[in-house]
Amino acid sequence: MQTPINRFKQALHNQQPQIGMWMGLGNAVTTDICAGAGFDWLVIDGEHGPNDLTTLLAQLQTVAAYPNSHPVVRVPHDAPALLKQILDIGATTLLVPMVDTAEQAAAIVKACRYPQDDGHGGIRGMAGTRASRWGRYPNYGKEANDQVCVLVQAETREALKNLDAIAATPGVDGVFIGPADLSASMGYIGNQTHPEVQAAIVDAIARIRKAGKAPGILMGDETLARQYLSLGALFVAVGVDSMILSRQTSALAAKYKEGLAEMAASKGAY
Repeated sequence: MQTPINRFKQALHNQQPQIGMWMGLGNAVTTDICAGAGFDWLVIDGEHGPNDLTTLLAQLQTVAAYPNSHPVVRVPHDAPALLKQILDIGATTLLVPMVDTAEQAAAIVKACRYPQDDGHGGIRGMAGTRASRWGRYPNYGKEANDQVCVLVQAETREALKNLDAIAATPGVDGVFIGPADLSASMGYIGNQTHPEVQAAIVDAIARIRKAGKAPGILMGDETLARQYLSLGALFVAVGVDSMILSRQTSALAAKYKEGLAEMAASKGAY
């Protein structure tokens, strides 16, 4: 059996925009629903979501039934041992938060690669894992490095200062702009649409594209999301499971409660 091609990574390298969804509820049923919706990629959030290795594995197994939707695991931190474990349970694309320097980005790439004799290897430990289908991909050890996709998050002033070097790091496939943390780092907590924040995002997209890498972002505002796509962002998440559930349930409850209040008022008029 041949090691599967990472079609999400392939799409980014071919500059094909990918529309995504953010999943932070840590639940395989929610993941199942979202995986069938038609998104190109789904973030399984291990940084802010209530996830551990077991729940990440369950969701990876769930998304595997939907070949047209690619799972991206956001890890909580960049410790090499954790990156290795998440790759071993079958993740092929990792999103690593709070990457501020090119040196940090290079260390992340190294942690995600097996040692190779071509000078481009890393420190990932060898093991018979779900990622290799328990040894059923006979050439996995030699082919995995080409299929692992490394995405790093730039979400601070420091990251923007070092953005050109981060994006130029060999083995980094894309740079994801974190608008919430970036706005906080710039002194505008909760105000992602501040003109200075938006100017920084637009500039970052251009710099990442100039380096030949894929820019990405999460944005629930449709106008801004479409603007980022028009500027060259290649992987854009356009919604968050918890926020969709929160807003839609609140709106549904309010709609019927308002109707009851109007009914009660009209009855009282007789």
